[in-house]
Amino acid sequence: MPLTKTIFRQNCLEKIKNSPKHNALYKNAKLNYQLLQEISKFKNPKILFYAPLPFEPDIRKTINIIRKKCDTFVPFMEGESFKMVPFRLPLKKKKFGIYEAGNTLRDIKKIDIAIVPIVGVDGNLQRIGFGKGMYDRFFAKLKKRPYIIFIQSEFCSTKEFICDDYDVTCDLIITPHVKVRNAAIAINRK
Repeated sequence: MPLTKTIFRQNCLEKIKNSPKHNALYKNAKLNYQLLQEISKFKNPKILFYAPLPFEPDIRKTINIIRKKCDTFVPFMEGESFKMVPFRLPLKKKKFGIYEAGNTLRDIKKIDIAIVPIVGVDGNLQRIGFGKGMYDRFFAKLKKRPYIIFIQSEFCSTKEFICDDYDVTCDLIITPHVKVRNAAIAINRK
């Protein structure tokens, strides 16, 4: 039976849910450190973060540090996608158990960096998410592609090409133990 996105997503979610919990603080600290190092390469970037769910990498430490220096945004769910809103407290628990900042009338269309949680990646380093397609629809609406960093607590990938053309690809994947740069994207950016 050939590998499909659905089967691969289930396998990756099992791997994430069954990963040891005793070293979660250590893994999150490593992720935050690497993420801060990567962001520091940009001058005053506008950054889209995500509000982590319990099984996603906890990047709140990075958000708290970066929001003092840079414009930071988080997703605000709208229909089948989301828009960006400025990160401001308090965050409120909304649809799918995701924490969101309050809505804004501002129409923010340009960011420099997007930090995106993933479940896994395929052979093209395209995102396997949670199956809702929200990030795919969001990135399709942007005029300019930002530098995209995928974040994952447990590296889960396949060499097979199981994603669709519209699935988002990254510039960089950061996990506690693996860091992967997308050479194909880096060449196109030059």
